Amino acid sequence: MASSSAKAKMVTVLSIDGGGIRGIIPSTLLSFLESKLQELDGPKARIADYFDIIAGTSTGGLVTTMLTAPNKERRPMYAAKDLINFYLEHSPKIFPQDRNTNILSSMTSTLCGMRGPKYDGKYLRSLTNELLGNLTLKETLTDVIIPSFDIKLLQPVIFSTNDAKKNEWKNARLADICIGTSAAPTFLPAHYFEVEDAEGYVRSFDLIDGGVAANNPTMMAISQIWKEILRHNIESHDIKPMEYSKRMLVLSLGTGAAKHEEKYAAATASEWGLFKWMYDNGATPLLDVYGDASSDMVDFHVSTFFQALGSKKNYLRIQDDTLTGDAASVDIATPENLQKLVEIGEALLKKSVSRVNLDTGRFEKIEGEGTNEEGLTYFAKLLVEEHKTRQKK
Repeated sequence: MASSSAKAKMVTVLSIDGGGIRGIIPSTLLSFLESKLQELDGPKARIADYFDIIAGTSTGGLVTTMLTAPNKERRPMYAAKDLINFYLEHSPKIFPQDRNTNILSSMTSTLCGMRGPKYDGKYLRSLTNELLGNLTLKETLTDVIIPSFDIKLLQPVIFSTNDAKKNEWKNARLADICIGTSAAPTFLPAHYFEVEDAEGYVRSFDLIDGGVAANNPTMMAISQIWKEILRHNIESHDIKPMEYSKRMLVLSLGTGAAKHEEKYAAATASEWGLFKWMYDNGATPLLDVYGDASSDMVDFHVSTFFQALGSKKNYLRIQDDTLTGDAASVDIATPENLQKLVEIGEALLKKSVSRVNLDTGRFEKIEGEGTNEEGLTYFAKLLVEEHKTRQKK
């Protein structure tokens, strides 16, 4: 990646958070972005044509794969405009809802949640295997990064197209990677699979949701760029890392978070034991805390990094931290809630560009930077200019 991008003006990165059914929100934003790319560069334009790296965690990993996995014509399997319908069609089957909402069924659901995952994951496994077959990581149309977590080794596993091209045992099936990165504890079962290289070496993976390691994978994508710079410099010594970093163009898309006042209160949580931290009225507070903290800290660090470089307009983070009720869940896949998430994504386009304030925990409007719609339109222009520059070269 570094050797080819070194000849380009910009290095382009797209990052998509985890968040279950809330993947509808970044899908809405990506549909808008792709429509702007098509206005500027023709109807065949696709997201994968304009980004050097696309990173995604959990549901973001699924979106990443759909945007970059090749069809028979070696074009992206999904256009961005098709992502929303994908969620509307398949989410209710991945997360089937109990139509009986009486007290007995609620107690039964809670007891089942104590014994095993809330959902069996069979539909998700069947769907990903049917769509992706034996496509492997090295076949994606642009470099992707999809994190997961190996519970046997107790360490993150970062699946990267770049690594897969160099090491055969890292070239896992895309279907297995998607199932692994989406295996959220308490919601979906952990996923085991093996990868074998030409010499017969077998590497096994025992994976759960990538959100455990990096719910916001933006920093992972930037680190991949730096890793390639270091590797390239060992070979040729011709890239200055900080100068190269100024050329990064990074778009980071969140999947929404609960409204500040809706988050858990110390007065309540101070009395919680292990069970309450793991299960509270259908939610998993511990996972919510880790996910939100990870996403916000990454945003804070990346934002500070770009400001220090004097290129803050090269980084755009879009997130909505005002979700309430079912919209803040990862799995309430009722038709009403899924449609509500579509509307939230569309409304987010009209909101002002914002950034998290770590003192308050809230996203605050950035004066003079317009709406998210305007921010994406600006990014589309830069992406098309970069794409045309590379075509000329």
